[in-house]
Amino acid sequence: MRIRIVGTGVMGRGIAQWAATAGHTVELGDARRESVGEAVGFIRSMLDRAVAKGRSTEAEAAGIAARLVPLDSPVAPGEVDLVIEAVREDLDTKAALFSELSRVLPERALFATNTSSLPITQIAATLPDPGRLCGLHFFNPVPLMKIVEVIPGAATRPDAVDTLSAFVRETGHRAVVVADTPGFLINHAGRGLVTEALALLEEDVAEPAVIDRIARDVLGLRMGPFELMDLTGLDVTAAVIESIWHGFRYSDRLRASFLTPNRVAAGLHGRKTGRGWFDYGPGAEAPAEPVLEGDAGRPVWIAGTGVELPGATLVERPEDAAVILVPTWGTTVASAVADRGLPAERTFGVDPLSLPTSRQVLAITPAADPAAARDAAAILALGGKRVSVVRDTAGSVAQRLLASIVSVAASIAERGIASPADIDLGVTAGLGYPAGPLAWGEKVGADRMLALQRALHASTGDPRYRPTRWLTERAQLGLPLTTTGTTPADL
Repeated sequence: MRIRIVGTGVMGRGIAQWAATAGHTVELGDARRESVGEAVGFIRSMLDRAVAKGRSTEAEAAGIAARLVPLDSPVAPGEVDLVIEAVREDLDTKAALFSELSRVLPERALFATNTSSLPITQIAATLPDPGRLCGLHFFNPVPLMKIVEVIPGAATRPDAVDTLSAFVRETGHRAVVVADTPGFLINHAGRGLVTEALALLEEDVAEPAVIDRIARDVLGLRMGPFELMDLTGLDVTAAVIESIWHGFRYSDRLRASFLTPNRVAAGLHGRKTGRGWFDYGPGAEAPAEPVLEGDAGRPVWIAGTGVELPGATLVERPEDAAVILVPTWGTTVASAVADRGLPAERTFGVDPLSLPTSRQVLAITPAADPAAARDAAAILALGGKRVSVVRDTAGSVAQRLLASIVSVAASIAERGIASPADIDLGVTAGLGYPAGPLAWGEKVGADRMLALQRALHASTGDPRYRPTRWLTERAQLGLPLTTTGTTPADL
């Protein structure tokens, strides 16, 4: 296939390297002619690096470089099969480019835009033949991020979607087909983690470093939400949050935070500015984890089931000296104290999600006795486990993050934005989660996830936690979260 890449910045040169490596002839064009030469030089340097590391041979690298064809003009006439546009995120700029390309390239050539946020349908609407344009959303760095969103506009021809999906797969990446909606799939799905993390911070449940530790150690994420925002850039993250929230008409489930605008205005964008949620300047160190000194030998009573504490001094009733641990699921420690008449000063919550992991999460209420809380932390630390202490909140930190991740994905599924399989594939490949969100919810159990969401909704009264139809139906019908099931189209 002969492909033209228009726009030779970071994304354009990455797409060009990926396509040429797979054997395609790749034309490179840019409004700034010198950018084309810079892109070719960059790709050659990456090929030389692969040779030096033994990942490629000199002959293979030379063959790839030979397939790169610099152009004097991005809108030069020619015989190409596909144009992939990677210019700046401006609808008028992209529309004008495709309009000009449609006049100089053959009608058979398909057009693809790498936009991450603009509506495909609106870009295509300006063309004589809107059916030839589709979204191909790549992720940086393109050669390593082996996932591409294929996004048809309202008028995109079905055969164009099939052709582009096959092209992506044959060129070595995985393709997920996504409806033309705000944030498409992966950026939309990613809001579940960061918006809930910001909500927890708004409520002063825990500091960013504590939330990140819980996200990594309890949920198994590679990066916590705040370090992820610092890596991506809070200016970028905040814009995506606002765009998707606005695009879905201020959906409670996608609610933006009041915390981000001032931080963006102050230039606290993350790693690229030297400071975001954390410091990255010279001599900066990761936030230290506090060490709590307590009496691990103090008696402990478990007000529930499923909690095992090897080495702890367990008692059969909440005697006067005992620390009381309550495993909560979508509820608060305060409600357990009130409902069961437990002594507030020595009753604490423990998150069941944390129990099988290396980090235990201890929730304390405003009525807690500090000495008793330190003893509870010491008991949970038996066996070398680490303990994070958070303020009492419905569901604690890990449950709320997981509930939001699953809920946003379920909402994507019930809207028909992408298939369940593509949702899970897109999230694992694009965001690096340990499991796709629907598969993750299925592992926990549809009934248990529904109980969590209902408890969060009842405890808070916040429509943010309203259970999705997708989850409710499947829990009621005994169906997996990961399949669509029967639809009217099947009849």
